[in-house]
Amino acid sequence: MSTVANYDQGSDSYILNGTKMWITNGTVNGQTTGDIFLVYAKTGPSRQDITQFVVEKDMPGFTVGQKITDKCGMRASMTAELVFQDVHLPKQSHVVGQVNGALLCMMRNLEIERITLAAMSLGIAKRAIDEMIRYSSERKAFGKELHHFGQIQNYLATSYAEFMAGRSYVYNVANNLDLSSHGNGLDADGVKLYCAPMAKNVADRAIQTMGGYGYVGQYVVERLWRDAKLLEIGGGTNESHHKNMTRDLRTYAGKLNS
Repeated sequence: MSTVANYDQGSDSYILNGTKMWITNGTVNGQTTGDIFLVYAKTGPSRQDITQFVVEKDMPGFTVGQKITDKCGMRASMTAELVFQDVHLPKQSHVVGQVNGALLCMMRNLEIERITLAAMSLGIAKRAIDEMIRYSSERKAFGKELHHFGQIQNYLATSYAEFMAGRSYVYNVANNLDLSSHGNGLDADGVKLYCAPMAKNVADRAIQTMGGYGYVGQYVVERLWRDAKLLEIGGGTNESHHKNMTRDLRTYAGKLNS
C-alpha cells in the first residue's frame, strides 16, 4: 500500500496522498468521481498502521486519473484510477474507526469480497448451463438434437456437477461466516479459487457446444466467458489464493474440520 495519510496537528486533519488503481465505479460518467468512497491509507511506520477514511466527491485534490476502457469483460462496470493530492480529511468527521486500526477490517472485507465473487461465479455458471441446455435441445445435427451426442452430454453433466459442488461450498462458507470476526481466509480463498475457474470452464463449454454461434455476442455465452475471467484476477489472483491457502493449511494443520 503506497497511499499515505499524514496527520496535520494545526488543522486536526489527515492529508491524503497517493493513487488507487482498478477501482470499480471509480467514475460513473467517465469524467468525475463517484459520490463517496472508503479509502485505506498508511498512517504510521508499521505494516499494521492502516486507517480507513471517508473521501467525498469534489473534495479539493480528489480527482479521477486514468479511465480503464476496452476491458475484456465486465464492461458495464466503470473502472478508473483515483488520485489523491493533498486531500484534507478532518479527523473528527472523516476517520472511520480507530486510527491505525483498520487492518482487521480490511482483511475481513477481503474475505467477504471473495465469497461474494464466488457467488457471482455461480450466477455466470448457471446462466451458461441454461444456455447450453436450451441450445442443445433446439439445434439439430444429423437429424438429432445435440444433447443426444456424448460429447455434449459430457459438457452438460460435468458443468452441472461442478456448479452444484461450487454452490454447496459457497453456501457452506457463507453460512458459517462470522461478520464480526476475521480469520476466515482459508475457505474465503478456497471458495473463490474453486468457483472462478469453474465458471470460466462452464462458459467455455457453452461456447464449444454452440460452435461458431457461441463465439458471437448474440448468444451471450462469449460475454459470460469474458466476465468470468475477471474473477480469476479481481479480489485476489488464483496464485495469491494458492499462497494464502498453503500458509493457512500449515498454520491449521491438525485443526481442520473433517
